[in-house]
Amino acid sequence: MSERVVLAYSGGLDTTVAVRWLKQTQDLDVIALLVDVGQGGDTEVLRKRAMDSGALDAQVIDAREEFANEYVTRALAANALYQDRYPLVSALSRPLICKHMADVAHRYHARYLAHGCTGKGNDQVRFEVSLAALSPDLEVLAPCRGWGMTREEAMGYATQHNLPISMTPESPYSIDENMWGRAIECGVLEDPFVEPPDEIWERTVEPSQAPTGAAYLEIEFERGLPVALDGVALDFSALVAEVERVAGSYGYGRIDMIEDRVVGIKSREVYEAPGALALIAAHSELEHLTLEKAVLRTKRELERTYANLAYEGLWFSPLREALDAFIQTTEQYVTGVVRLKLEAGSLRVVGRKSAASLYEMSLATYDRDDAFDHKAAEGFVKLWGLPLKTWARARRSDAASRPGEGSWEGVEG
Repeated sequence: MSERVVLAYSGGLDTTVAVRWLKQTQDLDVIALLVDVGQGGDTEVLRKRAMDSGALDAQVIDAREEFANEYVTRALAANALYQDRYPLVSALSRPLICKHMADVAHRYHARYLAHGCTGKGNDQVRFEVSLAALSPDLEVLAPCRGWGMTREEAMGYATQHNLPISMTPESPYSIDENMWGRAIECGVLEDPFVEPPDEIWERTVEPSQAPTGAAYLEIEFERGLPVALDGVALDFSALVAEVERVAGSYGYGRIDMIEDRVVGIKSREVYEAPGALALIAAHSELEHLTLEKAVLRTKRELERTYANLAYEGLWFSPLREALDAFIQTTEQYVTGVVRLKLEAGSLRVVGRKSAASLYEMSLATYDRDDAFDHKAAEGFVKLWGLPLKTWARARRSDAASRPGEGSWEGVEG
């Protein structure tokens, strides 16, 4: 009997070819695992595609709520944006997929785990590092990295073996999506000077075609999580979907960026994430209202670390767990309402309120109700500037003792 391998199956070109290739060249029985994280499509069609491609079995796991409640909510609480722009669409789903791969492998007594990532991408790192943390006793295979086929050759292999694929040379895009957004690669997008064609967008309209005028969204948060939209209570997944629908209808949420991959290369990446970007903007603004200055400053510094950990495949790390503990402490105060204003292609925060607000009108106002102690400010400013004043005096004294020195004129460098 052949050894078994659990393959993370998406239904796309690479993983469909991988099913047949692993059987044909490695003599492995393939258990195709499709984890539903809100990517849409007919999972039964994809399950059948895996079986038609030669899988011994194909499993579909509905992990949408688990993804929403255990991964996306954490990323939102952390305002996680890689390079301050990318809301970790694909990066967030990989550790969850790996968790289920490990479970299925033990259930099927599989010796191997496999993914459909290439040698250039980030996902190979995310899969292999996560699987090493979860199942260090199992060997991880990367057929797409090892077989040496180009995308065109993979399409030819699929045609030669009558594999059911949907990708064509006319539409060569590689798309990964879930409830937090869409990632689009390949084709003309590989040229960073080419404008993304209209055909790639699905969750956002062209901004020039957005409704005239403005729309407002009021998002209510409780302990850092959105719980209601425009006064109507919604569960998290439903709220994300509705915010995405409205924001996308105004052409907001497109990202076109040059991204630094884990493997050291720069790549052009295109994303659609109207819901994620809108909610992160609202959540971040509410924190400005409710978190103490030093806590807020420290959290902003750690948010980049959090995003980097997720992006670089280190979700199952002690540092990420420690950061979650810190963030959970901060979020107990992040309760209130944020008002967003949508216009063609743009979103702005235009209002915020909270019972836990640290904004005090009597301290901020310049009117007669001003309660700020202006006299105290004079001494504060003197003490605050004392180190610089002391340094300036010493510097001036030093320069006076060395005529002709202490100037930047004529200095090359």
